[in-house]
Amino acid sequence: MMLTNLKQLLFSLKMKRKRRERNNILLLHGSNDFCIGLNQILWRKRHRIFSFASGCLLLLFFAVSVFSPPPTANNPFLPLHSLVRKESNFDTVFQVPASGGILDRDLWSLNRSKFYYGCSNASNKFQTSDVNTHPNRYLLISTSGGLNQQRTGIVDSVVAAYILNATLVIPKLDQRSYWKDTSGFAQIFSIDRFISSLSRDVRIVKELPPDGGKPWIPRRMSLPRKCNEKCYLSRVLPVLIKKKAVEIRKFDYRLSNRLETDLQKLRCRVNYHALTFTDHILQMGRLLVERMKMKTKHFIALHLRFEPDMLAFTGCDYGGGEKERKELGAIRKRWKTLHSSNPAKMRRQGRCPLTPEEIGLMLRALGFGRDVHIYVASGEVYGGEERLAPLKALFPNYHSKETIATEEELAPFSKFSGRMAALDFIVCDESDVFVSNNNGNMARMLAGRRKYFGHKPTIRPNAKKLYKLFLARNNLTWDEFASQVRASQIGFMGAPKEVKPSRGEFHENPHSCICEIEGTETTKKQTPEDRHESESHIRDATEGTDEQEDDPDWTEVEYLDNNTKELPDTDNNVSNKQEQPEVEELFSD
Repeated sequence: MMLTNLKQLLFSLKMKRKRRERNNILLLHGSNDFCIGLNQILWRKRHRIFSFASGCLLLLFFAVSVFSPPPTANNPFLPLHSLVRKESNFDTVFQVPASGGILDRDLWSLNRSKFYYGCSNASNKFQTSDVNTHPNRYLLISTSGGLNQQRTGIVDSVVAAYILNATLVIPKLDQRSYWKDTSGFAQIFSIDRFISSLSRDVRIVKELPPDGGKPWIPRRMSLPRKCNEKCYLSRVLPVLIKKKAVEIRKFDYRLSNRLETDLQKLRCRVNYHALTFTDHILQMGRLLVERMKMKTKHFIALHLRFEPDMLAFTGCDYGGGEKERKELGAIRKRWKTLHSSNPAKMRRQGRCPLTPEEIGLMLRALGFGRDVHIYVASGEVYGGEERLAPLKALFPNYHSKETIATEEELAPFSKFSGRMAALDFIVCDESDVFVSNNNGNMARMLAGRRKYFGHKPTIRPNAKKLYKLFLARNNLTWDEFASQVRASQIGFMGAPKEVKPSRGEFHENPHSCICEIEGTETTKKQTPEDRHESESHIRDATEGTDEQEDDPDWTEVEYLDNNTKELPDTDNNVSNKQEQPEVEELFSD
């Protein structure tokens, strides 16, 4: 019985194994049939499948191109829409924020400025005009350049007349230079105020009186730049005593930065009190200021020098490629004495004006957000709207005298560059913050004026240090970039005592005319951070400079002066031949 059961069990297992093998064979045949069928279908649909696969590949490549960062660019003048944005875990790194961030300082005022004020009264030792002025000594001045360059000449002419014990004849404004403005002194400045305000200091007349009933022909002469008191007494006074009337041509920066305190204070009385615009210009300028203040509580005024001629003169590279090099190179050829340009060297030395985009990035890094209103004083911008687009993207509340005044309102001024510049000067002076992309005459004049009248924030770019940051910005996060910009600008914000008294141009740094409130120990009120800032900004503002009497300008005026021949002195009338203007007349205003 047991044997029979065992045989049946073995037979059952054998049959189950055969059925399993048979099923596997059928399944294999079925799979083969399926594969054969699938192959036949794929062959018939091969064109559609290839198109589908190609589309998938294209989509993949597109995704890679979008989400992968482009190669790092080395051009510091990339437009805003070309800013490199590196990504890490899909978070952009250098992305300019819309807001200025949260800062530990007030954007619209300077620390400790309330402890300083302008002071320019003469001392008891300063002789009044009735004692100091000798009869039959007349000094005539012919200024040069644009409005602000001529302003330096007017201010310094009063001091020169005092040194020479002479009567000053109302200075002549340059009507033949690059600016081609036919305005005379009386069309821009108030003559009556000029004469009356300075009556105790220097005797001033409107015209040279006749000499015994005959026209008086003054002796014409030129002076070197930065001529000091001894220079005037040795060079001009002997001629003035002999001829009784002397005219100094191209009178701008012909007086030393370093004079005794009473003479420096006389400069300040002229510049900040006596020399005022005509009522017509003042009224229009104040109207522009009122319209800006109706738009916003605080506003920035930006003096943007980015004209083609000025850029050609600098010899810098502004990222426009071969087209730019040809255009600016052709303009540059008009100056025979210019050496060949070295854009990289000029940039390293801080002699290249910042581009509109760079100014915008600097302001955003300093804390000024997208909602801030900017008034732009500018001539023809090289590159036009394309060049301005990044600045306007950063600060869409962008204004100029042409946008806040009508053509009819500007008509009395629009044909005269000096009068238009005067309107910009007024708005820039009244702005809460003034900033310039260069260190020309208007920037200097306004910097000194704003210090004298309360140390209102005046930002001049630390171009040497910012140059390195703009080159490296694609390798920095925004926070790193902004922090380094703020550190670089310490000492370049118009704060009290940020420049040593012996440094810089006097019209920019009128240290002899800035007084401190008596009994105020400002140093004890400083935090350790303030003291560090004070020490750092003095080092930065004077770093690498031992200019003595040199101009701290981005233009190479000293180089060009040394290569420009002065016309010989003459007793004859000035020739009608057009003189070649000095190059600083073109660019430094």
